[in-house]
Amino acid sequence: MSSTELQNLIQRLQNYKPNLLQHFPAKSSAVLICLYQEQREDKTELRLILTKRYSTLSSHPGEVALPGGKRDDEDSNDIATALREAREEIGLDPSLVTIVSVLEPFVTKKGMLVVPVIGFLLDKNAFKPLLNPAEVEEIFDVPLEMFLKDKSRRAEEREHEGERYLLHYFDYYSEDKEGSFMIWALTAGILIRVASIVYQRSPEFQELKPSFWNQPN
Repeated sequence: MSSTELQNLIQRLQNYKPNLLQHFPAKSSAVLICLYQEQREDKTELRLILTKRYSTLSSHPGEVALPGGKRDDEDSNDIATALREAREEIGLDPSLVTIVSVLEPFVTKKGMLVVPVIGFLLDKNAFKPLLNPAEVEEIFDVPLEMFLKDKSRRAEEREHEGERYLLHYFDYYSEDKEGSFMIWALTAGILIRVASIVYQRSPEFQELKPSFWNQPN
């Protein structure tokens, strides 16, 4: 990806106009999709940072997640929440991240709003990870485009209040970590949406999202 292509991509995200809520529900959270460019073999890839939650956590132990968490009273907006949580979880200095877009919230089955915040890490070498041992067991990165491809993906059919939907699972082997990670459910759904916007195309597979992911009116 050339510098011109990167600028076009950033402009595309900046031009994206989400339909955002004007109020902030009590149960609100934000996650950071932190993108950066990296040379891998014979091409430059757009990659993003993911974490593996600590296996002893009471909520979603051992699962892959985006840096993020619940909104605090002192957070001025969703961007502030995502950047604060990323600093607390993985030691990411907010000054290293250029925020380019905020997407429509996803809603979990329990009614928690999850707002995806997209930012660029323009100097990956300046980021020195510092993992919070109470929350994060591992940090790794994946190519964004994988969330549009059928390779290394499987889907499981689920039903909620009579509605059929698909949960997608993406298996990724990290050579850097010498281990495999599974990205699924809401995290996978968020990244499918981000990849679709960035690359301006639909995934190679049937998505069939659950309707409860949509934000309330």
